[in-house]
Amino acid sequence: MTIALWILAVVLIVVGVVGTVLPALPGAILVFAGVALAAWIDDFARISGVTLAVLGVLTIAAWVIDYVAAVAGAKKAGASRQAIVGAAIGTVAGVFTGLLGLVFMPLVGAAIGEFIAQRDALRAGRVGVATWLGMLAGTVAKVAIVFLMVGIFVAALVF
Repeated sequence: MTIALWILAVVLIVVGVVGTVLPALPGAILVFAGVALAAWIDDFARISGVTLAVLGVLTIAAWVIDYVAAVAGAKKAGASRQAIVGAAIGTVAGVFTGLLGLVFMPLVGAAIGEFIAQRDALRAGRVGVATWLGMLAGTVAKVAIVFLMVGIFVAALVF
């Protein structure tokens, strides 16, 4: 049973790392769940409650940064509600269109949404790029935090 739980913990962490760049999966939360399970399996011997608390704060930070970065990029460009919805739709559509789609579909979605709202192609392009840059910055920060979480987890297990 313990081996199955360790396998589940590792699977949660790996899926969480992948989920950091896929919009359908809550990456940092899954990593935290895997680490918390590993700590529980080990009776918190190597992964202490303090370490788990630090990782919990990092999980919350990753979630907040992801949300704030995307909204900040859109708001800075004066994006409409349609642009934000378009970016979200583009992000989901990007999952089904490969790596390039995952990277660029949010930009396309935001631009289309803004064009529908304002009927101004130049403005739609600016809003699309700003929203995309915000989402990209959020994703980069989220990836960095998740790798920090995994590093702390591995260090706690090894040292």
